[in-house]
Amino acid sequence: MPDVIGARRSFIAGRWVDGDVPFSVTNPADELQVCELPTTPPAEVRRAIGEARRSFDEGVWADRPAGQRARVVCTFLDHLESMRDELVATMVAEAGQPTWFAETTQLDTGLAIAHATIDLYLSMTHEEANSVPVDELVRNRVALSVRRHEPVGVVTAITPYNAALLMALQKITPALMAGNSVIVRPSPLTPLSSLALGSAAEAAGLPPGVLSVVVEDGAAGAELLTSDPGVDLVSFTGSTAVGRQILVQTAPTVKRVALELGGKSAQIYLPDALGRVGAGAAAVVAATAGQACVAATRMLVPQESKEEVLATVSAAYSALKVGPPTEPGTHLGPVITARQRDRCERFVALAQEHGGKVVVGGGRPAGLNRGYYFEPTVLDVPDNANPAAREEIFGPVLTVIGYQNIDDAVRIANDSSYGLSAQVYSADVAAATAVARRIRSGAVNVNTSLFSAYAPSGGYKQSGLGRERGTEGIRAFQEIKHMAIGELAR
Repeated sequence: MPDVIGARRSFIAGRWVDGDVPFSVTNPADELQVCELPTTPPAEVRRAIGEARRSFDEGVWADRPAGQRARVVCTFLDHLESMRDELVATMVAEAGQPTWFAETTQLDTGLAIAHATIDLYLSMTHEEANSVPVDELVRNRVALSVRRHEPVGVVTAITPYNAALLMALQKITPALMAGNSVIVRPSPLTPLSSLALGSAAEAAGLPPGVLSVVVEDGAAGAELLTSDPGVDLVSFTGSTAVGRQILVQTAPTVKRVALELGGKSAQIYLPDALGRVGAGAAAVVAATAGQACVAATRMLVPQESKEEVLATVSAAYSALKVGPPTEPGTHLGPVITARQRDRCERFVALAQEHGGKVVVGGGRPAGLNRGYYFEPTVLDVPDNANPAAREEIFGPVLTVIGYQNIDDAVRIANDSSYGLSAQVYSADVAAATAVARRIRSGAVNVNTSLFSAYAPSGGYKQSGLGRERGTEGIRAFQEIKHMAIGELAR
């Protein structure tokens, strides 16, 4: 296997910076240390903010024509592609993801989304004349009404552990294309792959201060990056609990926020689609071990067919291979930490205490004595009030819930503090689409799925604020300015 990324320093405003307090990055597949990484000193975090502020205010990047910015960002992405082997090995080691997932989803899809985002940005209008009625008071003085979409300024991009590179590219690309300066702060659990962003910025010739990468073991740097007046927008992907903290930290300076938070997504099967439940169950846990905010961990099926469904999904889970992510044929590796594995165990116990039953899985796989592995688990729960159906577990745990009729299925799906994603399956596309329209969720997939630079994602309720990807995701990194232009009165 290729070596993991060798540059073990933060990238601050065009310079590689040594830290003074080391912390360990652990491979969740074998519990061994991948490497030690020095924490970005607080003074350097402040310098990253100051230099980002300077670079933006001086217009060294924002004032360049969009075509020029696009060429530089494409070179940035090409450099990441040139690091393919090193990046894939790094993502496998730090996150415990199967090799095929790290390569095809994180790297290939991440780069494809980024390139398509560049094309989308260039196709959009960022200044246009308005056709608006003019008030009587100014009718004779206004010659032109113009709407401009301008960069918001300095952006903090805080990324999660489960898809560090993919999520970083999803934030960085539209932010840079819009002309912003960006500071990336990856999860302390998976910081290594994000160091490649500094190397790419250097190779592409991004002006100093336009992109920095801050790494840390705790949250002090992140708190500074969300509270400092020099930052204009915080884009965060992660848990709802941390999202709430970010809202508190950004409130005193009234920053813009874009939050993609937790989920407890439902997958609803109409009676004619039960042949699809095995594949739907496998999709929840394969590759990510259930560590995805959009994972549809609540399976809703007709009550009269529940036993049949439980048998099918149990067989599907029993066929999945759990093991080291570097082994061929592995479907899911470990969860990220021992604490996360403990969380899975705790919710399985809570489910049982509240009337649920473990149909398959429910514990640590036999023969895997090292690594934070947890079996793909199917829980038969009596209703949506069960703790395993209410809380985001973030592990390979699926709850199966019976519904009485379509209205009941919609009620159950919407009975959640989350609203990030949902799925509806039926051979009757019109009927499934009618159900989808009633789901309170930022995305609903009917018989298929789509992950595209041209389609937005984001949450209702406590699943977040704002959107990523699509035109809405680009506009999230822009301010709207209206200009009324007229001749000087004589």
